[in-house]
Amino acid sequence: MKNDYLEGLFISLKDTFDTEEPEIGHKNRFLKKLDANNTTALKTSKRFIWKPLFIAASIVFICSIAISYFSMTPTTTEQITEIAPEVTETKFYFASLIDEQIKELKKEDSPETKQIIDDTLIQLNKLEKDYLELEKNLVNGGNTKLILSAIITNFQTRIDLVKEVMEQIDTIKNLKQYNDENFTI
Repeated sequence: MKNDYLEGLFISLKDTFDTEEPEIGHKNRFLKKLDANNTTALKTSKRFIWKPLFIAASIVFICSIAISYFSMTPTTTEQITEIAPEVTETKFYFASLIDEQIKELKKEDSPETKQIIDDTLIQLNKLEKDYLELEKNLVNGGNTKLILSAIITNFQTRIDLVKEVMEQIDTIKNLKQYNDENFTI
């Protein structure tokens, strides 16, 4: 039965078969195409080998970023906020006040006042370093009330220093103006 069907199929397709001889060089062209397909297959198989490695490297990279993000220790400011939230508010208030006064101080810079302003800025930097040391002591578990008192005193000292220097600068300016008025040519 199957043989009858196959014979009938071949008989019906008898005139449609290609019975011509291939052109000269057909075999060489065919082998070149076959070789080209093999080389691209090798290239794609090499890419296939590297793809899982790239995926694994990406996963390791993302995991390392996530671990470093979640295992980061909080900053000193964050730790101080947890210990004594009022310190952060106080720091913000005093720091903004001191910054405004320093800007005013720098505006008064002139040849007569340069030395006193430079000395004041050096002293303010020392007080800032002392403040940072007080913050570290607070985080490390020192006597909280004593350290908070020292922090407030530090801010007050900075404010008083800048006010005193501003008064001295005003005195210098007044003396200069008085001398300039009494000077005759």
